[in-house]
Amino acid sequence: MRNRHLLARLAAAAAAVSLGACGGGGDGARVSTSAQSISFAAAPTLTVGASAAVSASASSGLAVAYSSMTTAVCSVDAASGQVSAMAAGTCTIAANQSGNANWAPATQATLSFTVAVDPHQTITFAAAPTLTLGGSATVSASASSGLAVGYSSLTPAVCSVGATSGVVSGLTQGDCTVAADQPGNAIYQAAAQATQTLAVQVPAGVTAPLAPTGVSATLGADSATVVVSIGAVDSGGSPVTGFSVSSTPAGVNASAASAPVTVTCPNRCAGYAFSIAANNAVGAGTPSAAVHVVTSFDVLTTFHEPDTQPRDSIFTGSFQLDSTTGTVSGLAGNLTESMTGNAVGSAPYYDMTQVALAYQLQSWHDATLGGTFVASFAKNATTTFTTLAGGDGWSPAAGVANGGIYAGFPASYATSVQNSSVLIFVPDDPFAALTQAQIDKLAYADCAPGGMMGAVCMTATSVAGYGAVGTMSGYPVAQTLTRR
Repeated sequence: MRNRHLLARLAAAAAAVSLGACGGGGDGARVSTSAQSISFAAAPTLTVGASAAVSASASSGLAVAYSSMTTAVCSVDAASGQVSAMAAGTCTIAANQSGNANWAPATQATLSFTVAVDPHQTITFAAAPTLTLGGSATVSASASSGLAVGYSSLTPAVCSVGATSGVVSGLTQGDCTVAADQPGNAIYQAAAQATQTLAVQVPAGVTAPLAPTGVSATLGADSATVVVSIGAVDSGGSPVTGFSVSSTPAGVNASAASAPVTVTCPNRCAGYAFSIAANNAVGAGTPSAAVHVVTSFDVLTTFHEPDTQPRDSIFTGSFQLDSTTGTVSGLAGNLTESMTGNAVGSAPYYDMTQVALAYQLQSWHDATLGGTFVASFAKNATTTFTTLAGGDGWSPAAGVANGGIYAGFPASYATSVQNSSVLIFVPDDPFAALTQAQIDKLAYADCAPGGMMGAVCMTATSVAGYGAVGTMSGYPVAQTLTRR
């Protein structure tokens, strides 16, 4: 009996519990839910700029929702768990499951992992700008690392570029290639060099230079150099970058950044003419017409006069030597008359009267002596000595042969020609000192009033050159040529 009573009480209690659990009858009824938990799979490897998925699961099997707890470093898709890395650092992703009628909300789970910097970087150029000859444009390149790039020109003859600014200047026509480099730092490796090519375009109206004008050529410091000068040149609208010189006949060439241009010949420059052309970024311009090499020289010739010391007969003059043709022109100057004056003043001219010799009337080349004889006269005629005994009336040999008698003799001297002359020698190498054999052939004759001794003109010749000294024992002793 006692046992049956106990069993009845237990059954009643169980029934009461069962009713409460089902929510029926009674004011204290409630429903029980199950607990759940969330777990993450292994963390992915992720670098800045890349993406990867995280995976979390709830023990209930219900879907989880993702969120980023470090939004400056990474973001995440709430449903898929796809994480995007935006900056280096620690990325923390949270996973939540809010539960349902059978499952209680899960405790939030988190996963933290490092977002690393990708050490590789690349360089990308923006669209190429238009670059014109003599103009400038700016190229732009960027590195994926965000680090600054440096620029350089791989075609420095065509263009230059600012190392940091990217400003490109077109120097000459052609393809301009600009390189961009990023050397890296403690995090990033050096980037592979990137290049961009721009065609340097010629602006409308720009041409190669026109032919230079006012061109001249003279001997330089010696007979193997020539200096070619210009007066002006039309640049063609682009700055002149240099000059080129060529010879006629061909074979001698030179170039320089500016004019005048010095040309060096293989031996002497005799026989050559020269033309010059200007260059700019477009190219070589039209050459000038070839010009002769014409050089001005001063000449000083001294004739020793034993009978009028300390006064000597001295010719001081100048002339132009055309090295292209080997001819001398324009010989003119003054000849002192040693029989005049009283040696007052300074040597070598003292106070002597000087006769102007302004007319070059004779010239010939002597291959044996290696140079050119040139004679200048006081009057525009060669008539100097009498021709009663024959002769040409002016040459040193004729003067020796007829004793230096003036032209027109035996007529009154006052009605004669009263001419005077000098004979100089220009060596093939005008910078070379005269040899004694060349000096021996120098001469002068003075039939002007201050050079007359009765019917005889004052002269100077050498025994070696003409078989006799001058009419007052004068003879040539020296001659110097000086390039102007």
